[in-house]
Amino acid sequence: MFAVHLVAFYFTKLKEDQIKKVDRFLYHMRLSDETLLDIMARFQGEMERGLAKDTNPTASVKMLPTFVRAIPDGSENGEFLSLDLGGSKFRVLKVQVSEEGKRQVQMESQFYPTPNEIIRGNGSELFEYVADCLADFMQTKDLKNKKFPLGLTFSFPCRQTKLEEGVLISWTKKFKARGVQDTDVVSRLTNAMKKHKDMDVDILALVNDTVGTMMTCAYDDPYCEVGVIIGTGTNACYMEDMSNIDLVEGDEGRMCINTEWGAFGDDGSLEDIRTEFDRELDLGSLNPGKQLFEKMISGLYLGELVRLILLKMAKAGLLFGGEKSSALHTKGKIETRHVAAIEKYKEGLANTREILVDLGLEPSEADCIAVQHVCTVVSFRSANLCAAALAAILTRLRENKKLARLRTTVGMDGTLYKIHPQYPKRLHKVVRKLVPNCDVRFLLSESGSTKGAAMVTAVASRVQAQRKRIDQVLALFQLTREQLVDVQGKMRAELEYGLKRKTHPLATVKMLPTYVCGMPDGTEKGKFLALDLGGTNFRVLLVKIRSGRRSVRMYNKIFAIPLEIMQGTGEELFDHIVQCIADFLDYMGLKGAQLPLGFTFSFPCMQTSIDKGTLIGWTKGFKATDCEGEDVVDMLREAIKRRNEFDLDIVAIVNDTVGTLMTCGYEDPNCEIGLIAGTGSNLCYMEEMRNIELVEGDEGKMCINTEWGGFGDNGCIDDIRTQYDTEVDEGSLNPGKQRYEKMTSGMYLGEIVRQILIDLTKQGLLFRGQISERLRTRGIFETKFLSQIESDRLALLQVRRILQQLGLDSTCEDSIVVKEVCGAVSRRAAQLCGAGLAAVVEKRREDQGLEHLKITVGVDGTLYKLHPQ
Repeated sequence: MFAVHLVAFYFTKLKEDQIKKVDRFLYHMRLSDETLLDIMARFQGEMERGLAKDTNPTASVKMLPTFVRAIPDGSENGEFLSLDLGGSKFRVLKVQVSEEGKRQVQMESQFYPTPNEIIRGNGSELFEYVADCLADFMQTKDLKNKKFPLGLTFSFPCRQTKLEEGVLISWTKKFKARGVQDTDVVSRLTNAMKKHKDMDVDILALVNDTVGTMMTCAYDDPYCEVGVIIGTGTNACYMEDMSNIDLVEGDEGRMCINTEWGAFGDDGSLEDIRTEFDRELDLGSLNPGKQLFEKMISGLYLGELVRLILLKMAKAGLLFGGEKSSALHTKGKIETRHVAAIEKYKEGLANTREILVDLGLEPSEADCIAVQHVCTVVSFRSANLCAAALAAILTRLRENKKLARLRTTVGMDGTLYKIHPQYPKRLHKVVRKLVPNCDVRFLLSESGSTKGAAMVTAVASRVQAQRKRIDQVLALFQLTREQLVDVQGKMRAELEYGLKRKTHPLATVKMLPTYVCGMPDGTEKGKFLALDLGGTNFRVLLVKIRSGRRSVRMYNKIFAIPLEIMQGTGEELFDHIVQCIADFLDYMGLKGAQLPLGFTFSFPCMQTSIDKGTLIGWTKGFKATDCEGEDVVDMLREAIKRRNEFDLDIVAIVNDTVGTLMTCGYEDPNCEIGLIAGTGSNLCYMEEMRNIELVEGDEGKMCINTEWGGFGDNGCIDDIRTQYDTEVDEGSLNPGKQRYEKMTSGMYLGEIVRQILIDLTKQGLLFRGQISERLRTRGIFETKFLSQIESDRLALLQVRRILQQLGLDSTCEDSIVVKEVCGAVSRRAAQLCGAGLAAVVEKRREDQGLEHLKITVGVDGTLYKLHPQ
């Protein structure tokens, strides 16, 4: 028993001694947490430099846009081909993706060799070889004479300007084919495929292997937004906000960025970390001074680093009794697979002896322990460096999303990560230590980046098909110049019908005389009361006007009109109004004052004088009974009498549009038109008396309240109304009425958007095809949301937040589509309003017989004031 303990003690002591010896020798390769945090910060700075237009040309980390804008959502389906060129083998793959709610992928693949004479020969021969292999695969699998979309995984740095195009920046790893640099590899391969007449293949996507890895894993886990490869080479990609990518037009959505992190340090920023062995390895490589970060990490170089260290230690007499073999002097004799075998948990030491003997060495027990520890130090440093750069990416993702804590998945691939027994565990542990505020899942890409290229192609096909259907819907709202001129002409005709006695009863644009015959001239003075009823709020104002200085002072109070009053009896409505007036007079200390009063009443009225107005019909959600066909001024006088507390002199009843015209006319004598673009939509203007057949007299002008909201009620603009307009109209309080208003005013735009969103969701183009209960609710999508969503300053994150308030769990892509829908609806509203206004302006010009008219339009209304565009 004692002998066993003695042996154990001897072995433990021997191990400790050897480890200390190696640690002293490789002191510079041990990186502290502090150093790793420093490297992480440096890499964050490099990412910034790569993304910014001004600094990108000199940045070592190139941050290349990939034009991959979406990850799989599970609805992809179809058959795709995929090629993978970039490693020691070349792979062709056929991928069958089926949706039916089951994310299923079936694959058939074939590997082809990449002989040295091909990958280091002439570029054209390389692409011909690839095309021949593809033709062979299609022949074997009986796929000829059938059309296939293809994704090409090309694991070298490329500058892309679109998804299906990429100009090679430089070869890496062992590739050196001539005449390919600075050319588009997709067109090179397309040309090579033309020689095979029976092959119908369309290259839809060029992706880097890292992007392929991310997409493969994202198909299985929608949280995946980072891809990392640690294999022959090393690289990472992740989903970046478009607003941060200077090199690509547009701020909407996200795009996958291929970092090309292997070149980190090429500008000298890692010199303090690099050791003499790194420098020696670099000098002997195919690309000295390039890919310095990769040379400290990836599988192509780890074995060689170990060889250089062992050689130096042997020369110093620290290993093999100072003996060296010719194999130990030979470049490339120790490979990464040897390093992985040496670090195996139980059989590691036996493997070490076997490998060293194969190298012509005679190792002692102590030598085997020391060599094993050298491998550990080298591969541990590799995992540490990788972790620091990955932690920088994860931090950036978290900050982009403005989250205190990030939940995400990293898709992993690469031979070193897969075959090295300790590597994954070490990498995961260090990443979690460096970013404690990120919950990271590491997902191994089961079928490599080739499947990923097929996934990118599948997503590109899906996005293409979806985009086409979305565009078809949006096209319904895009009015041509011809259509707008047609609207202008029809509006002009309706204005004429409304003015003529004979055609007035049938006119949709009622052209109501207001009996307002003059504009303010600045001599007005005194104290006046004003009431404003026209929406959900009712306003009472005291207005003091001083003459000569055009000075107006106003005091007002706003009162709510509850729904039960809006839709109760007329008597209740006017009693409520009088109660509000009483409160205001009390509040202002004016009880008993006899003031002239003007009543802004924003509903269509037939007037026979300035203080008489018969309500034609309610709009904007009002439904009070016993009012239509009655004089509203009399109804107000009756209510004041019933109250019997004060007496007011009601001098004028005006429409809100007329009020707007007069307010602006007080400031600008050129103002002859008043326009409201708010809850409702309407326009008034000063018309020549000779044109108004409904009123006696030909001299001077009178303001006409067009009530143009009813334009189109006779079907004259049905050619530009959509199914969504019909749905909104049918669900409104007054179906078939106010059709123009329903296409242009604030009360309805949000509802049109809601109808479109429901339709797109039913088609599976939004919100993963799930219609939330809130989205089914009429009126939930208020026009104020439209204004917020279309604000230039609003990032997509905020758009998503607004949609979340509406119970809609939206992706980045959903948010872009919602923003486009809002834009299409509000742009059409503004254009239709503009076409109507053009008809009035043109009429004024012709009536005055002018070549050129200078006129001011007074505008009011929440839609005009609050909508950013």
